[in-house]
Amino acid sequence: MSSSTLSGESSKKNSTIQSRRSRNNSLTSGHRACQGCGEALGARCAIDAAYHAAAGKITVVNATGCLEVFSCSFPENAWNVPWLHSLFGNAAAVATGVAAALHSQGKEDVRVIAQGGDGATGDIGMGCLSGMFDRNDDVLYICYDNQAYMNTGVQRSGTTPPLARTATTVPHKNYAGSDPQTGKNVAQIAMAHEIPYVATASIGNIQDLEKKVSKAINIRGSKYVHVHVPCPLGWGYDTAETIKIARLAIQCGLFPLFEAEYGKLARSTAIEDPISIEDYLKPQKRFAHLFGKNASSESLDILRKIANSNIEKYRLGKTADD
Repeated sequence: MSSSTLSGESSKKNSTIQSRRSRNNSLTSGHRACQGCGEALGARCAIDAAYHAAAGKITVVNATGCLEVFSCSFPENAWNVPWLHSLFGNAAAVATGVAAALHSQGKEDVRVIAQGGDGATGDIGMGCLSGMFDRNDDVLYICYDNQAYMNTGVQRSGTTPPLARTATTVPHKNYAGSDPQTGKNVAQIAMAHEIPYVATASIGNIQDLEKKVSKAINIRGSKYVHVHVPCPLGWGYDTAETIKIARLAIQCGLFPLFEAEYGKLARSTAIEDPISIEDYLKPQKRFAHLFGKNASSESLDILRKIANSNIEKYRLGKTADD
């Protein structure tokens, strides 16, 4: 998939903002993220893209969680943009207040971003997020989804995949992991509010991530971007494999890339090199119980059906829009 020209300069058509010397380094050195942290990379890419697209006129509200803890340990702060720490569950509400304050001062050109992990977004902060969507507040909300509460010990969250092992979903003889009948698709919940723009993105496709954030930041009203950010600590893979794992999730269909406008699917990114779900699951210790002597074809079929459903629902085959 080719990148759009984010800067309008044809000579940079295929380069990412991260590859340019002019990048802002919105999240800079001095943070305490783990080696191979997908969330740190996702946040830096997303906020740099927003900064670039908004000509530097952004302010960021950050929910409590991994991203806040490793990037801002008093008295140090690794952010190079105006940045505010909110509580675990009210980043969307605080960002709404910031947007209202800027509006009252006539600063309509300053764009407001709220950001948090999957727990702060889809669980603890769901009420505030839904309220923001319901009012169509002029805020871009970015969720960095590492699929568990990593900061507090890898407990299950609403976006933990079916059958995954976490500290609170430990597989045993009669239990295969996180319950397939539970969980939330936060992007779909955002679409149900019929807000102007919803997108999914991944650090496995940086150009796509930057393009979507750059587009979203200058749309008026509520916007939501859900970013897939693998976690080597919580998922159990080598720290050098984060980008590879993110790409495998896209290629097997378990993390679809798409855009929606006013509740309707608008564009999707075709899977160019399809792989089996086993190729994605096997490198992760959180799914190790599904293989080896405890292999369960029934469990794998559950995940395979989800991937196949995504491919059909989001038009990820060769006829996809991107």
